[in-house]
Amino acid sequence: MEEPTAKIPFQVYLEDVEQELSHILNFWMLKSLDNVNGGFVAKMADNGTVDESAPKGSVLNARVLWSFSAAYLQASTAQYLMVADRAYNYIVGHFLDKACGGVFWSVDAAGKPLDTRKQIYALAYMIYGLSEYYKATQKAQALQLCQQLFLWIEKFSLDPVQGGYLEAFSRDGQLLDDLRLSPKDRNNPKTMNTHLHVLEAYANLYRVWPDQHLRVQLKKLLIIFLKRIVNPSTSHLNLFFDRNWNSVADMVSYGHDIEASWLLVEAARTLGEKELLDETERVAVALANASTEGLQTDGSLYHEVDNESLHYDKHREWWVSAEAMVGFMNAFQITQDYKYLEYSWNAWQFAKKHLLDKEQGEWYWGVNDDYSLMVSYDKIGFWKCPYHNTRACLEVLQRCRTLHEGEIVFNKNQITTN
Repeated sequence: MEEPTAKIPFQVYLEDVEQELSHILNFWMLKSLDNVNGGFVAKMADNGTVDESAPKGSVLNARVLWSFSAAYLQASTAQYLMVADRAYNYIVGHFLDKACGGVFWSVDAAGKPLDTRKQIYALAYMIYGLSEYYKATQKAQALQLCQQLFLWIEKFSLDPVQGGYLEAFSRDGQLLDDLRLSPKDRNNPKTMNTHLHVLEAYANLYRVWPDQHLRVQLKKLLIIFLKRIVNPSTSHLNLFFDRNWNSVADMVSYGHDIEASWLLVEAARTLGEKELLDETERVAVALANASTEGLQTDGSLYHEVDNESLHYDKHREWWVSAEAMVGFMNAFQITQDYKYLEYSWNAWQFAKKHLLDKEQGEWYWGVNDDYSLMVSYDKIGFWKCPYHNTRACLEVLQRCRTLHEGEIVFNKNQITTN
């Protein structure tokens, strides 16, 4: 037997992420509550300055709902449930479109409808958050709202000919000309990103509502990923598509590669079909391997590369490191290859050193290639929410406990536990 080449202390990893989970949630409990207009602060700078006039986004509120519901399910901390209740009540009172169904993209600071478009990405996150809240509370209305949102997506967004889902609609369900999630995105009718989060939402909903229609659509979504979205030549995700599933962009997103790798497996496990799970696990490992093309010696992943413009984006965003913690641990669980667990641990070491804001709390948006902080980005914002990092902590906690509450010693060819 060769001498061990590395040691990853499971107990330290577990204690680290347990402590960090508490830090993240405490930040949101103490600093994000909007005690003037209700709900949550919509925009906060790294220095803690709040923009009280900023519009409130459906995605942020859905992610807060998911995060505190999931944390309550694991820890049974009463304060977590109180925040989840607050998020739920604000969503029901302000984001649900009671006239036309679905949810508004945004409301103004006072909670009145602002952007009434129906972005399928946002509806998916609402299903994800509401289904987790239903797990935590068994509140019948939360499940009913999930079912209504599922039916809205299936009625208006489903492409009955080519499969998959179209991106964005008017308040009453008319397909929009501008389908983009944000100005930096391409204006294409189908995207990997939206499909990933519809998959995530449908899988979570199926765990509490094993409806046959939902099951069929969830399986179709998973097969779309396996057959259409994962590039068979590169094992990266294709990101943008026309209606016929032709890829229309030559880009790589390392963070989405590693995030999808474990979310696909969770969806397949939810369906419970062994042959499909085996194929999904094979693809998941391939995705994890593909993402390592952006892996750096400091444990981080570069952000993305646009092969059309030859632009290599080398900054590191908070959510990519969070997803790397989970995705690489998932690859280890599938393969028992120690290198993936090292990648997971190293992603956490990078986050601890460069991304955690030890003065103000929470995580910075990211750092540049020279490790300087990315400026002009929010601590709380339309896209900056307690979701990727909260979920990473919850997932690593659960997976560490599943593997071994002790120390794991790595050899090049084998694993032994002490």
